[in-house]
Amino acid sequence: MTEERKPRSDESVFLGKTYDGPMTGAQILVRSLIEQGVDTVFGYPGGTVIDIYDALYDARDLILHVETTHEQHACHAADGYARSTGRCGVVLATSGPGATNLVTGIATAFLDSIPLVAITGNVSRGVIGTDGFQELDITGVTLPITKQNYFVRDVNRLQEVLHEAFELAMSDRKGPVLVDVPKDVQTALAYYQPWLPVVPTPPIEPRRESLQTAADAINQAQRPFVYFGGGVTAAEAGDLVVELANRIGAPLGCSLMGVSAIPTDTPGFLGMEGMHGHFACTKAMSQTDCLVAIGCRFNDRSTGAIGTFAPNGKVIRIDLDSSEFSKTVEDQVDVHGDAGVSLRRLLPLLEPNTHEKWLRTVRELLAQERGYADYRETLTPANIMKTINGLRESDMPVVTDVGQHQMWAAQYLSFDVPRTFITSGGLGTMGFGLGASIGASLATGRHVILVTGDGSFAMNMAELMTAAEFQLPITVVLLNNGVLGMVRQMQSLFKHQRYSQTTLDRPVDYVQIARALGADSMHATTPVDFRRALEHAMATHGPTLIECPVDKDEFVTPVLQIGASLDELIVNMDDVKARMGR
Repeated sequence: MTEERKPRSDESVFLGKTYDGPMTGAQILVRSLIEQGVDTVFGYPGGTVIDIYDALYDARDLILHVETTHEQHACHAADGYARSTGRCGVVLATSGPGATNLVTGIATAFLDSIPLVAITGNVSRGVIGTDGFQELDITGVTLPITKQNYFVRDVNRLQEVLHEAFELAMSDRKGPVLVDVPKDVQTALAYYQPWLPVVPTPPIEPRRESLQTAADAINQAQRPFVYFGGGVTAAEAGDLVVELANRIGAPLGCSLMGVSAIPTDTPGFLGMEGMHGHFACTKAMSQTDCLVAIGCRFNDRSTGAIGTFAPNGKVIRIDLDSSEFSKTVEDQVDVHGDAGVSLRRLLPLLEPNTHEKWLRTVRELLAQERGYADYRETLTPANIMKTINGLRESDMPVVTDVGQHQMWAAQYLSFDVPRTFITSGGLGTMGFGLGASIGASLATGRHVILVTGDGSFAMNMAELMTAAEFQLPITVVLLNNGVLGMVRQMQSLFKHQRYSQTTLDRPVDYVQIARALGADSMHATTPVDFRRALEHAMATHGPTLIECPVDKDEFVTPVLQIGASLDELIVNMDDVKARMGR
């Protein structure tokens, strides 16, 4: 541990009760949460956590417990809480199926570096290894998808473990930590000594030599490009990224996780890059001779075929996690450090430059991109997003599930405030959206807009009950095309229109289902209908669903076949029709 215990004069007083002796492990756990500033816990009760829930009952005026309909959605809610605020989310589940139901949510947080502490119960220590009822080695299951996990064998170490869990979750490259607490440890007695709240470890300072090498490469570049991801949001370094681009005369682009890190209308910002990114951004990034990559992973959706990615120049990587260096793309310069600290140290070493010739090329690419714009006046995905842009306030979070609607939101929505675009990037988790919306709404107190599709919504719509119970202002914009759109799109383009299991012939009335679950709901078929429905929803205190029909052959463009080179980008519907032989 990096911090000594800090005794206080009231250490024998807990929630108004005086303790002359020790507390139970469950009471120690709850008090530790309060000390770390936890005000909300998402979860679902069960037999092996009944003692923790009993202690939470005493703390009900200090910690809000949100019971979802499923542990996976509780984990997504804790994740949405963390993404929208930068604070650590907390989720609680019982052993066995309760713990395994957290796995997808934990993996979602892990792939996107989201701070999360998952607390699970387990059978008593004496039963471990006997295949007792709901016994499960959840630490073994989650080892690959957590920064660290703990099986607490000794109640005297419980407080220390919890403190360390929060410290690890919030320090360096953030991520989920799991603490598994056997039932008899929860009832065992130990003395409690208060500690101060966790202070994350100081950010990593980059080496001067690496900064100078990076500066030399950037100063020599003729076509620099600044590319950033979720690490910039985590470091709150958006302003510094913009300052860097302005100083060196470089266009900017982002990964999916970088959306909302800087304002969409920032001069020189080309939007999202990659498989479904903006045309000008993807093309400009492929033509750069100096790619400055900050807080991002080069996954296959960003690079296409690795052998043909960024062939023209140097890759300069600034990242908190040294394991990312040259993991997929060969870096020429690595700067190991926090994005904010690194940029503050790098900026004075850079020579101002306008690179006017390069920026003229970028403007030509933007003009070409505008030629691909969709000018239809019907209720298209683009028009739905433009209406949302016109009505939402800048600090309202937008959450998405995963699929075509996610890409349309990333392409067409505008953002001014960091942490207002919340989506599952690395794992691509369908069913993420409604739980994450609940977490974001409770964390920020703001109206939240969830953009989803009928495939994703069918996985999480029961959480409308939770939103209705807490009267959360969440507007669900449901783009219903009756198919699994993203997979069907790939079948259309790359599998000769063989639509295996992607048509959803479901006799479902989502408007009536939403009403039955406690939400207001409407159906919109025209842009005027949708605008009126959204205006109504934004003025409603509580959850609302707006169902919007979308044609099953409405495609996300640009699009790239998995594993293909970015040079093979399909940029508009004319290219799509040519590929499909229409």
